[in-house]
Parts: sequence; structure tokens; C-alpha cells
Amino acid sequence: MNKRVALITGASSGIGYETALAFAQEGTHVIVLARRAERLAELERAIAALPAGHGDVFAASADVTDPESLRQAVEQGVERFGRLDILVANAGIGHRGGIADAEWSHLERLLRTNIDGVLHSVRAAVPAMRASGGGHIITVSSVVANLVAPYAAAYAASKAFVTSMAHSLRLELEDDNIRVTDVLVGRTHTEFNENRLGEGKRTGQGVPTMTADVVATAIVRATHRPQRTIVLRFFDRLIVWGSILIPDVLGRLARRQYR
Repeated sequence: MNKRVALITGASSGIGYETALAFAQEGTHVIVLARRAERLAELERAIAALPAGHGDVFAASADVTDPESLRQAVEQGVERFGRLDILVANAGIGHRGGIADAEWSHLERLLRTNIDGVLHSVRAAVPAMRASGGGHIITVSSVVANLVAPYAAAYAASKAFVTSMAHSLRLELEDDNIRVTDVLVGRTHTEFNENRLGEGKRTGQGVPTMTADVVATAIVRATHRPQRTIVLRFFDRLIVWGSILIPDVLGRLARRQYR
């Protein structure tokens, strides 16, 4: 009951999967949520195989676009572990294609997942954190959040919402002893690219790619050494700085990647 408890959305693959493993490995209990129950079962087995002293796991099949399923999953997880200390709002989906020509069903799914999903996750977790005396929210955003991103505009805009919300949420929850960290993730080798909605599926050329466990390590570290914003690599910082200083130049370079 004295161990920390972390809730991770989108835990069936990629960054969410590796983050759950990283937390459990250090002894933190994890509540893992995703739509794919069979992949969560794999994660449960992977955590059970960790060395002695690992955290326990509670898995629930839940869709972040459904606020009631999230509320129930948080309630069940807190009933299991007695508290909630950390939320990693990781669930998200990508999109590539022109705004005017994209299928509306793809855009709607993107916005419902990347925006509504984060809102529902925060709103489900905060009451439990308040009851536990405080906590830490980690939002998983992207280095493209402020990028002029032709043919990736819908995705970039959804992440701009996440980043903007995180900055405001930090001040809203300050009196509740709940910290907020926004992680701006660069290109990462996961299933994310293969599952991206829209027309283009290629990941682009000449852009360095990191592995999901690198991001997971940074997320876990952030819960011990809180920061407002985290950008993992120097290359990613260049994108963030370039989006401020030379947005149109960077936008034309991005166009070559995303078209």
C-alpha cells in the first residue's frame, strides 16, 4: 500500500508498453489501460517475469474516448492498490494527409483520441490523486506541437492542444499538490507509424529515430525529478527552436517529409 501507483493509457504497445515495464521494474504498481485485451495480457506476463521486487499490475480493457470506461478502470485500479499517484496520458494516434481531402472519419478519430482521450484521462485520474494527497500527470505530446506541418496538420494541432492544456493544468492543480510534465516526443520506432491514419505511411527520410524504452526511461525519471517540459534529444530541441525562430523554413522542410 506504500508503493507508488501509476496509470498508463495506451499501454498495449510502444511507449505505453515500455513505460509500464519501466515503472513496474522499479517497484511501482501499474494500472495499464488499452483497447486490446490480448496485448495487455502479454504485458501482464512480461511484468510477472521481472526480477523480484517489481510492482504489481492491474490491466483493464478501456477506450480513452469513453469517459465512463476510464472512470470505471480508475475506480477498479484504486480499489486494487489503494491510491493513484501518477497518470501517463499516452494513448494517441497519428494522421497524415491534407486537411481538405482527408476522410472525416479519420480526422474525427484522431481528435477524439488525442484530445478527448487526454481530457477524459485527466478528469478520471485527478479525483483519485486528490484523495491520495497529490500526484503527477505526464502528458505525452510531440515536438511537432508548434510545427508548421503541412500534411500532418491535424496531428500537430491535436498535440498543440495537449501541450497548451498541460501548461494551464499545471497552474490549476498546483494547490492540489499535483504536478504536470509535458513530454515532447520526437520520432520513435513503434507501431505508431504503421497504424497512422490517412494516406501516407512512410516515416520520412533523414530523421533520427529513437526506441520506445528511451522515452519510457525519461518518463519514469521525470516522476522523480519533476520538470515542466521535457525534450529528449538535441535534434528534437532544434525542431522546437526552429518552430519558433524560422517556422516557414521548417514547414517547407516538413512538407517534404509528410507529403
